[in-house]
Amino acid sequence: MDIKVLGPGCPKCKTAEKVVRETIKNSNINANIEKISDPMKIASFGVFGTPAIIVNGDVKSVGKIPSEEEILEWTKD
Repeated sequence: MDIKVLGPGCPKCKTAEKVVRETIKNSNINANIEKISDPMKIASFGVFGTPAIIVNGDVKSVGKIPSEEEILEWTKD
């Protein structure tokens, strides 16, 4: 599983990354988590709001901090 957390490093983006990492760790999900801060790389995903979460190439969340329940739902398959 590949998870990307997109955001420039604002407090909301840092919180989103923390929630994703903690949820994945606490649920024993095998995933590669990458934090992307470069604005040009973020834009290359077609995302213009942050934080954004991408799971296996699919944009799952934009502009908000996801809940643990949402993250678990995205990682079920």
